[in-house]
Amino acid sequence: MVAADLHVHTDNSDGTFALSEVPPTARAAGLEAVAVTDHDRVHPGLDAPVVERDGVTVVHGIELRVEADDQRVDVLGYGVVPTDALVAEIDRLQRDRVERGREIIERVEARLGHSIPADPERGLGRPDIARAVIESDADYDSIPEVFDGLIGEGDPCYVARDIPSFERGRELLGEACAVVSLAHPLRYPDPAAALERAPRLDGVEVAYPYGARGHTGANGESTVDDVRAVAEDHDLLVTGGSDAHDRTLGETGLSSGEYERFRSALDDGR
Repeated sequence: MVAADLHVHTDNSDGTFALSEVPPTARAAGLEAVAVTDHDRVHPGLDAPVVERDGVTVVHGIELRVEADDQRVDVLGYGVVPTDALVAEIDRLQRDRVERGREIIERVEARLGHSIPADPERGLGRPDIARAVIESDADYDSIPEVFDGLIGEGDPCYVARDIPSFERGRELLGEACAVVSLAHPLRYPDPAAALERAPRLDGVEVAYPYGARGHTGANGESTVDDVRAVAEDHDLLVTGGSDAHDRTLGETGLSSGEYERFRSALDDGR
């Protein structure tokens, strides 16, 4: 049974939940805790590293994409107390997101031959653009369909972001967060290389809906058992969550025992 979903996005980045909707939805799903991990943003509605809302523990988190040699990976920070350095990097990343969003929108509109209801603004992500495409073009029915062939990495309308290095991201989150974890290692082109970086962090995301809702899933060479083995071999915290961008929480996540260990580390690091 899932007790904690530690990977949730809100409309502060590219999710659809308002922050006020997260606790009641989590409670309805039977969860003890959730973590709000918006892309490249801390949430202005969370004024402490951990808060209690409507009987649910809400962990203030963040997800950063970083450059790791020949691939890009995501790093999750939990129990955020923003430092000046992290705030400055967030501001830079949001300016980059606006410019990148503008360019993707222009490319999509030129390719489709019509405008889409999306504006380049802070927090804009590709799922937002995908939803705008679905809303305005009958040829597209789902977010994965928009990503596959249109705005996915290497596709005609894709634009890369200017992101920090793995070392810089690790340093920024290490100073600002109680726990830092490698996100969804099996989603990357080279999961084994991504997992080699996990021991330099506090944890690794083991529970994740690989293959569900259009997620990339494993490449077949590494498995969830491999991820769990890395966590066990290096005494890393197990993290996990649904990576919710839509209206569903608790699809996967931590058991009660895993969450208790995570919460203990979170409290110790605060």
